[in-house]
Amino acid sequence: MNKVITCIDGSGMTRSVTEAGIWAAAKLNKTLCFLHTIEKETQHGADDYSGAIGLGARSALLEQMTALDEEKNKLALKLGEELLTSVAATARAAGHADVQTQQRHGDVVDAILQMESEARLIVLGRRGSHHEAQFEALGSHIETLLRKVHQPVFIVPEGFTEPRSFMIAYDGRESADRALQKVLDGGLLHGIRCHLVSIKNNESALKNKFDDAALKLKDKGLDVTTAFLEGDIHESLTQYQTDNDIDLMVMGAFGHSRLRQFFVGSNTQKMLERTRSPLIILR
Repeated sequence: MNKVITCIDGSGMTRSVTEAGIWAAAKLNKTLCFLHTIEKETQHGADDYSGAIGLGARSALLEQMTALDEEKNKLALKLGEELLTSVAATARAAGHADVQTQQRHGDVVDAILQMESEARLIVLGRRGSHHEAQFEALGSHIETLLRKVHQPVFIVPEGFTEPRSFMIAYDGRESADRALQKVLDGGLLHGIRCHLVSIKNNESALKNKFDDAALKLKDKGLDVTTAFLEGDIHESLTQYQTDNDIDLMVMGAFGHSRLRQFFVGSNTQKMLERTRSPLIILR
């Protein structure tokens, strides 16, 4: 697990994702690996008309259409290579010498899963090249990725800046404790002001666990502000984030609490649509 896998697609998100990947790789002192995938698109090419030959279509035209599809694939490869060369040069200019690039055909989630054993962190943009003008549109692969991948995922909005503060949403359950431990052990968020926030729930021991979590963070040397809130989860967390100018949010994934349902599952899209802050999902 020695690489920060940073997924780029040539969209307007590429600069932000590149900057986030450079920042994360420097903080973790890991290899920065830029990944570009060429996903197969629905093409109205020769295959669409192969059944029409008997109706008089000329095979020469079908051959030309096949050639056009092949040329399009070659151009996509070339553009991808140029994109990877460009972002790698940007990373090296920023002082990160250990940079790799990979280009693959196929679905980006499949490519990430194939590389996951090498990954310390996965960085990708909140929306992709097919949703360029839509702030609310998520990359279609994000929820699928979050359900399959086991390494931390760093979801970046447009306009990334180096975070000065982060918020951990803590609910006292196993997934939250795992996320907390990864923050303690990881190093990515060390040196950044921490806000540990919990929303009162039915778990009787939550306050004690919350206080214990705060002590662990402080013992690790983090500057910690705590808030034990009541009210609606979504409204309380987003309001706290706004009031305290939180730069980055951290969440454990795949528990069974209301907090988990808030961030991962049907409410993931809502959260990402409503915040312009980066989000780290930890397993």
